Amino acid sequence: MMEDFFKLPEVPSEEFELPAMPLRDLVVFPAMVVPLFVGRDFSVRAIESALKRDRLILLVLQKEKSVEEPDKEGIYSMGVIAHIIRATPLEEGKLKILVQGIKRAHIKDYYKKEDHYWALVKAIDEKEINPEELSREDRAYISAVKELLDRAVALGKQVIPDLLMVIRELEDPGKLADLVASISDIKSHEAQKVLESLDPIERLKLVHQYLSNEVGMLEVQSRIRNTARERIEKEQREYFLRQQLKAIQEELGELDEKKEEIENYRKKLAQLKLSKEVREEIEKQIKRLERMHPESAEAGVIRTWLDWVLELPWNKKTKDRYNLERVQQILDRDHYNLEKVKERIIEYLAVKKLTKGKSTAVQILCFVGPPGVGKTSLGKSIAEALGKKFVRISLGGIRDEAEIRGHRRTYVGALPGRIIQAIKQAGTKNPLIVLDEVDKISISFQGDPAAALLEVLDPEQNKTFTDLYIGLPFDLSEVFFICTANRVDTIPRPLLDRMEVIYLSGYSEEEKVFIAKNHLLPKLLPLHGFKEGEVIFQEEALLEVIRGYTRESGVRNLQRQLGTILRKLALRKLRGEKPPFEVKAQDVKGFLGVPKRFTDKEDTPMVGLAIGLAWTEVGGEIMLIEATRFKGKGNLILTGSLGDVMKESAQAAMSYIKSKAEDYGINPEEFSNWDVHIHVPEGAVPKDGPSAGITIATALLSLFTDIPVRSDIAMTGEVTLRGRVLPVGGLKEKILAAKRAGIYEVILPEKNKDEVLEDLPAYVRDKMTFHFVKDLDQVFEKALVSNPRKT
Repeated sequence: MMEDFFKLPEVPSEEFELPAMPLRDLVVFPAMVVPLFVGRDFSVRAIESALKRDRLILLVLQKEKSVEEPDKEGIYSMGVIAHIIRATPLEEGKLKILVQGIKRAHIKDYYKKEDHYWALVKAIDEKEINPEELSREDRAYISAVKELLDRAVALGKQVIPDLLMVIRELEDPGKLADLVASISDIKSHEAQKVLESLDPIERLKLVHQYLSNEVGMLEVQSRIRNTARERIEKEQREYFLRQQLKAIQEELGELDEKKEEIENYRKKLAQLKLSKEVREEIEKQIKRLERMHPESAEAGVIRTWLDWVLELPWNKKTKDRYNLERVQQILDRDHYNLEKVKERIIEYLAVKKLTKGKSTAVQILCFVGPPGVGKTSLGKSIAEALGKKFVRISLGGIRDEAEIRGHRRTYVGALPGRIIQAIKQAGTKNPLIVLDEVDKISISFQGDPAAALLEVLDPEQNKTFTDLYIGLPFDLSEVFFICTANRVDTIPRPLLDRMEVIYLSGYSEEEKVFIAKNHLLPKLLPLHGFKEGEVIFQEEALLEVIRGYTRESGVRNLQRQLGTILRKLALRKLRGEKPPFEVKAQDVKGFLGVPKRFTDKEDTPMVGLAIGLAWTEVGGEIMLIEATRFKGKGNLILTGSLGDVMKESAQAAMSYIKSKAEDYGINPEEFSNWDVHIHVPEGAVPKDGPSAGITIATALLSLFTDIPVRSDIAMTGEVTLRGRVLPVGGLKEKILAAKRAGIYEVILPEKNKDEVLEDLPAYVRDKMTFHFVKDLDQVFEKALVSNPRKT
């Protein structure tokens, strides 16, 4: 009887009807024995119906697990005909059954009858494969699947040993695929794909893919477990060692160091006058440090943070001295001329004195001017005059916003930004901070430092400036900020809006001689080992150095050249020569070598060559503009690294000359027979701007009328198509550049007249001749050797 009970019944080869039971998330394979818990009423009745017949039942996967009673559309089209080996009743009408899959079956129809589901099915006969007929690739897949299964078992996968032995002996690819799929950890829809794969080899490949994924997941899990175990073992070991260390320290009395450190922090905190919010945060961090082990990484981070926060001058400041006479004396002592700048500083301090230092009127000064004119040293003098601490921050090339705001504490090696570092360096909350080279800040993917400066420089916002590292609001409203720049156009507009710009012009030769005698040499002589009176520079020698070796607006290079001369004199002194040493004009070449070649004027008037004036970041320069023509088709060629604005000025000047050709005795047909080439020497230096317009027009008219341009006159001004001369900027630097080049006659726009007469020192105005013009006719009248013949 037992043999008959376990003997599998025959499955008809033609279509036949049998009870059906949909499964929520399990796929049963042929030859697979699996226990099932049956709870749905219609499934229980299907089991009972099958037991009354031949114990055969169709097991099919339903597509949606949440559907209670799936219809034909809700199940897959292929299932397994299974034999019910055993059925055991459970409480509440449920069953526990043991089934064995027999064959795959196509589902022709699926319907509900007699309160449970039935199916019309057609059994699928498996394709028999002789293992000896398998290809080398197929046998390789069989071996690979077995190896993967062994690898999975080695990584902890639970497989019945007897079943594992059976799988190792199997050589039939279809049965091997079914058995491995039945024990693999794959999703139900993936198992259904295996069930529906009728080709044994393709089925085996699919199982190989799923098993590979499972093995990969098991390897990752194993690695995670090993890492976690190692970490736990390490932590347990460290805990044990720390407890031992603690016991040793208690014996040696060394545990007091931590307590002493915490007490020091609390003492420092008690001495500071802080807001409630700031004090609570610092106390919170001290308590955290107290609970931590002193050698932990987090304790080191908190300790560094506390050192920074508690050393900041939250309530420490210097007393400002608003003695205006003393301020004036110090500014006059350290800086020659710069009267407007000094006047603005005195005005600012006067307001501070009247309001007892509480005024928040515009306090961000921005000194703009060429290098070497004393922008940074002016900040030092102001700090000394006011009794403030002086700190300089160089912003040139900064491209990371964190340089201003600081890095968050979560980053390794995080530090506060440069503003908070400067405050700590000063040791007071009201120092004078010079932000150098504010026009050279860069923007990158790391943020915009200029945007971070907005909060720093805005008097309405910087009362609660929050550095990302410190994380607490710090009052910057009492800091005296001064910015320096070489040019204004590269400073972002929102930043420029928060500053009051004060322009510092270049120095004339007379001013440089005075500065050299009264400021540079008294400072340089002791630095080179000389006493007062041991080295005497004649004025002619200083002028020779200025003219031949330092074509600049400031005095930095002049200081460098004087230092070179003093070093050579120091060597003579060591070799036995007795001071005093007198430096004359003819001696300068022996000290400094051959004078440097600078762009200089021509000695004789020439056709097509005019002298213009240009403004650069380092001051004014003279600019030669050459024009020549040759047979062609009327093309205009422009060379010399010219910018778009300057090219357009040349085109405008050319158009004006063409439009007035007959007025100046030029045959209009000539323009179409000649190509014109305009060149500005020093071609490697980029040049741009509209101020060369009248110079280009003069060179062009000279070219077409064969009238030379005077070599002792320079000019600057923008030109329009109607020949009007428009105002330009940087005139003081341009006029001083002409004077340095030995040109004492300058053509300037009429609308710049008041500015020129106000800004230039009297001794420069007296030596120069200015022609203020409204249109190009007046320019040509002054610049050309003779007037062009008008028709």
